[in-house]
Amino acid sequence: MARLLDKYKESIRAELAKDFDIKNPMMIPALEKISISVGASEEAKDSKVLQNVVDIISLIAGQHAVVTKAKKSIAGFKLRENFPVGVKVTLRGERMYTFLDKLISITLPRVKDFRGVSRKGFDGRGNYSFGLDEQLVFPEVKFDDILKVHGMNITFVTTTDDDKMAFGLLEKFGMPFEKGRE
Repeated sequence: MARLLDKYKESIRAELAKDFDIKNPMMIPALEKISISVGASEEAKDSKVLQNVVDIISLIAGQHAVVTKAKKSIAGFKLRENFPVGVKVTLRGERMYTFLDKLISITLPRVKDFRGVSRKGFDGRGNYSFGLDEQLVFPEVKFDDILKVHGMNITFVTTTDDDKMAFGLLEKFGMPFEKGRE
């Protein structure tokens, strides 16, 4: 079983219940899913590059990524219906906790001039999003395998609607937030 899942079940749940004075165990915040997405508008013009993005995101997530397509045509953006616009993958269960562990303990410390992830990424409904500028910070990605460097957005969806509870949950997991700002 994933290390962070064990930690959540053994200690984090009890700490959150005590910190936020939660009586009902069903109200204790939990991580529901992690979504990784890449907007690939330029990459979509070349099928080789788009397939490379799918392969890299699949390698990072440990699960096959899917290509997202435009739902309708928008002439101003030179976009046609069913034209590929991005790549996404949604992680749940044990894979989600394995990815979170890898992100916190290995990947984020490899980011150049890393001072922590922003505290401003909460959406008001208990979800947290942040972006990475390049995929090379992940240890499984080889520089020679990349056709084009791209960033990605990572979203943590929690079971709570309160940003403070979601912040407490991610902080207990070990998410390295910026110091000093609130």
